[in-house]
Amino acid sequence: MANRRFAVHEIRNIIVRMRLGESDRQLAKAGLIGRIKAARIRSLADEKGWLDKSVELPANLEIESVVMKPSKQKISGSIVKPYAKQVEKWIDEGITATVIHRNLVNRYRFEGSYQSVKRYAARFKQKKPVTIILDFKPGEAVQVDFGTGPVLLDTRTGEYVKTWFFVMTLAYSRHQYLEFVLNQKVETWLGCHRRAFEFFGGVPGKAIIDNPKCAITKACYQDPEVQRSYAEYAEGYGFLISPCPVADPKKKGIVESGVKYVKKNFLPLLEPRDLYDLNCQAHKWVMGTAGNRIHGTTRQRPLSSFTEMEKDFLRPLPDVAPEVLSWTRAKLHGNCHVQFEKCYYSAPFRLVHQTLWLRCTEKSLQIYHENKLVAVHPRLNKPGQRSTVREHLPPEAQAYLMADPQWCLKQAAKTGERCLELMEIQFSDKVLDKLRSMQGLLRLGSKYGKKRLEAACARAIDHGRPTYSAVKQILARGLDQEVDHSEPLDEIYSGQARFIRQQAMIQ
Repeated sequence: MANRRFAVHEIRNIIVRMRLGESDRQLAKAGLIGRIKAARIRSLADEKGWLDKSVELPANLEIESVVMKPSKQKISGSIVKPYAKQVEKWIDEGITATVIHRNLVNRYRFEGSYQSVKRYAARFKQKKPVTIILDFKPGEAVQVDFGTGPVLLDTRTGEYVKTWFFVMTLAYSRHQYLEFVLNQKVETWLGCHRRAFEFFGGVPGKAIIDNPKCAITKACYQDPEVQRSYAEYAEGYGFLISPCPVADPKKKGIVESGVKYVKKNFLPLLEPRDLYDLNCQAHKWVMGTAGNRIHGTTRQRPLSSFTEMEKDFLRPLPDVAPEVLSWTRAKLHGNCHVQFEKCYYSAPFRLVHQTLWLRCTEKSLQIYHENKLVAVHPRLNKPGQRSTVREHLPPEAQAYLMADPQWCLKQAAKTGERCLELMEIQFSDKVLDKLRSMQGLLRLGSKYGKKRLEAACARAIDHGRPTYSAVKQILARGLDQEVDHSEPLDEIYSGQARFIRQQAMIQ
């Protein structure tokens, strides 16, 4: 008791008992104070006239100033003073007194004790910031966050997959929605919101969130940028989005505590078979253990508090739930296709190398340029799949794709029977692909006319050379216009003059 420091209310009690006639020995026997200290306090009280019963005792502040000695902790003569700047810098960086003492010894051959460093550091420790508890009205807000879930075995692939859990906690009742998912994509984020609102049976006034990429595209203290998909979703449901400042999770401490509670109370010793079984157990836990516990802050059961006091304050669900979709930007490549989740979708060739907006739903993908819809495709699911609209391609590419064998045969039939016959002969080749040459054959009709093309095809077939090259040479030489077609075509390609004499006749 010799080194014990008394509180002012204890000193006041001792003076009161002295006024009632108790001696220093009696006070010591009662275990209130030692005789030496009692004698000192009696002397000070008698000097001030406080032992007189007719005089009212002063306030505690005056008793403290007279009886209790002020702290005389001074650092002016501390052995640590020569290293003050370095020590204060380390303290600001959060380094402990133990590490500071060790570094002083190693670097500067410091000879002082650890206690001297500890006492010096205690005077410069930064004060902890003052916090306030935010009160929320029923239905006013929810707080939302993701947490890391267990690793599960995928029975389809035999591989282990990571999981995350989505937590939405009502700020008033502390009732929560819990769901385990395989990713943190925009569609997953929005889908979890929908199922949470349906679980609560209503929509809160605002959602207090962190800054995940699926919700906030640019985190900023003053002007955060909300993901376009999430903004449309919030507008459809009628709630406000309230992002926390960057790296300040305390602004949503309710759900932060909820995440810790899931990790410490639900996940330990859990053995789920698969994701479906995990979510079934999570729902049972929320409606049982978590919902019926006495909450450490509210001192109420979250499920009862929600049912009795908060549920009716939630906004009603819309008649038609907003569509789960995602907006993303993509560049149109030189092949007239954009890429989204390893699948390819075409857009008009005039927009090549420009950045477009993709509006993706579960069943469709829409492409916008400057808020104008330019393409619509069915949503593809298998990587590498491609959805192409022919009209999106350049004219030359469209012409090539349109001129398939069936189209060529139809055009040849319009030209004539012999042209169709020649083309059928060419397409019957089982070794070479003759599509390009037959496309060229039809172009000859545009240059020379269909009648001449028909005649040239007839001459080529009659002379046993039903090829594109033969028809082209016939038209170029005008042989299709001659009446006598008996001249063998081999001479055209023999490289000799038509009327050259035999060498024997010259001699």
